This record gives sequence, C-alpha cells and structure tokens, in this order.
Amino acid sequence: MTEDRLEIRPVAQRDLDDLIALYTDDILGRTRESAGPEDREAYLKAFERVAADASTCVYVALADRALGGTFQLTITPGISRRGVIRATIESVRTRTDLRGQGIGARMMTYAVEEARRRGADIVQLTSDLAREDAHRFYERLGFERTHAGYKLLLRR
Repeated sequence: MTEDRLEIRPVAQRDLDDLIALYTDDILGRTRESAGPEDREAYLKAFERVAADASTCVYVALADRALGGTFQLTITPGISRRGVIRATIESVRTRTDLRGQGIGARMMTYAVEEARRRGADIVQLTSDLAREDAHRFYERLGFERTHAGYKLLLRR
C-alpha cells in the first residue's frame, strides 16, 4: 500500500453499508454485529449520535477509494492527574484481505497525531483478550499493557 493510495477521513453516511460489512467481517464482529436490513436503522441512529458528538469521531481508511479500515477516536477531558485529557481509540478494524499492508499502522499513527492535535496527554485503547495478533501489533507501535479492563453490559 503506497502513501498516496490511502486516505483517512471522518466517516460519512455514504460509508455506512461498507462500515457495517467491515464490522461483521471479523471473528468477534460476527457475534456482536448484524448486517441485516432490519438492523440498518440502529446503525444509522448510531452514526447520527456520533456525528453530533464533537468529542468522538469514527474514521475510515480508504485504500484505492474502497473502505479498507476504520477506528473510533474519543477525547475525554478529566480532572484527575491535574486535568489530563485522554484519547481513546476503539473499534479498530482492517479489512481481512488488506492486513499486513500497513493500513493499521497508518490508522494508528493518524489517530495518535489527531489525539495530540486535540490536546490529549494520553492515548489509550482496549483490545479483546482473544485478539492476540492485535496485542502484538499495538505493542510493536509502542503501546504498553498497563491496566486490566472490565465491562458491565447494560443491554444485550
């Protein structure tokens, strides 16, 4: 993948179908996501919520103008640690057939630079325990395992 063949930009509504397909084309996404037409309205409402929230942006990486990857970046101001601003990277996906071509690294570099531009002091992310390849990827990029993560599902 050459530098000039990858564009990273905020997601647009026209990207929604391809984005849903990317989320479902994933070993964990197959159990968490659904690509049926009856679910599109839920994704559309989610897109609208994200678009209206200045602290959060979903980005898409276009490889030769086709969706090749995505991630979400959320900026969270805080009071602890003398007012630290955290950037959280979530929902990182690279299209299966494009893995190993540097798209993920480019997306993470973009995310870190955007976090820095928006005043973040720390960039953090979580990754499902089953994603061992992703863990090695993040560690190669300089991320360190520093915390244990917990979740409480409020809706199923």
